[in-house]
Amino acid sequence: MLSAVDLGCGGASGAAPLGLLDGAFSRTGGAWLDGAGIGHGAAARRANNKLRIANFVTFQGSAGVWGPPSANSAILAAAEINKRGGILGREIELVMCDAGEPIDDLVRRLSLAVEFGDLDLVMGSHISAVRVALRGAIRGRIPYIYTPLYEGGERTPGVMAIGETPRWQSRPAIDWLTQVKKAQRWYLIGSDYVWPWQSHRAVKKYITDAGGQVVGEEFVPIGEDNHEKHLARIRAARPDVVLISLIGTDSITFNRSFAEAGLAARILRLAGAMDETVLLGIGADNTENLFCASGYFGCHDSNANDEFRAAYLRAFGPTAPPIGSVGQSNYEGLRFLEAIAQKAQTLAVRPLLQAAKNVVYHGARGPVTIRDGRSRMTMHLAEADGLDFKLIRSY
Repeated sequence: MLSAVDLGCGGASGAAPLGLLDGAFSRTGGAWLDGAGIGHGAAARRANNKLRIANFVTFQGSAGVWGPPSANSAILAAAEINKRGGILGREIELVMCDAGEPIDDLVRRLSLAVEFGDLDLVMGSHISAVRVALRGAIRGRIPYIYTPLYEGGERTPGVMAIGETPRWQSRPAIDWLTQVKKAQRWYLIGSDYVWPWQSHRAVKKYITDAGGQVVGEEFVPIGEDNHEKHLARIRAARPDVVLISLIGTDSITFNRSFAEAGLAARILRLAGAMDETVLLGIGADNTENLFCASGYFGCHDSNANDEFRAAYLRAFGPTAPPIGSVGQSNYEGLRFLEAIAQKAQTLAVRPLLQAAKNVVYHGARGPVTIRDGRSRMTMHLAEADGLDFKLIRSY
């Protein structure tokens, strides 16, 4: 059993991998960052049939709660793909990098690594503010796969975003709460960065289209854990629903405080970046009337998800971090890469990006269709049920 994660930039740390996971990740000790260009160039890797992928996941700060399951999911996907012969015959070599490091440091190190040819591809499941910085460092020189839910609209050359967007994730959930729960008054609260800013712009239109009204909106600094003033404003606004776009531990502390303040019994909650990892932190006593829409839930029974859950359990054991949408998206990212490389029959940037515009790939979510660079997948609306979710409908 293994929980192989890296708390910095470099090879994954922890116990040596076993069985299927053998060789699934790099143990280079950060050479791609501090020894740029010395024996790690693209030509040398091609000669040795290696494909080095820097996987930027967050191990600290508010989004750090998603780090361990994200790393595990990427390692599992790499191991499975390598067992099948790799990507076009090249063995994946993962380098785990902490996207929670200061952004300026990440940009400097990544710029050097790309310049000296020490990476073949970047993948990330981190906040959109980091994505904006990393895409500037890469400048389209190597492919960059961005895996989690996000605000939509990513069209930067070289960047491929495969996660849920508000149009498909939030709009049907808003319609359902309006029709079934008779929700009319909405209060929006989110973390103070690009994903909540842009998502709320779309969400406010969906609420209006459904016949509702927004009675309040605020953005909270990332890392805020005192929510008394936010709860006071919510009480005063008397909403039917609070739409929550807080991330990681910020969502955990807010939802705990919300329930402890006695608001959960009479005000519905609809969360965006909510999955089993966050739900575990909130606690079973604090999840009354909490809803979430997502393209992936661990409780969803399907052949694809059954296989993924069984493989995750075999690889990391019954005490591994719970798998949710954000973590699992790292598994999807490598499955997506496998599909577009097979279609393009090359890992060269331009043909790979062209193949990525229109493709169907298969992961734990089942088939995901990319059309004109936009991903479509089956979405699910779920209600929290203790420490798990109960699916209400799929669309």
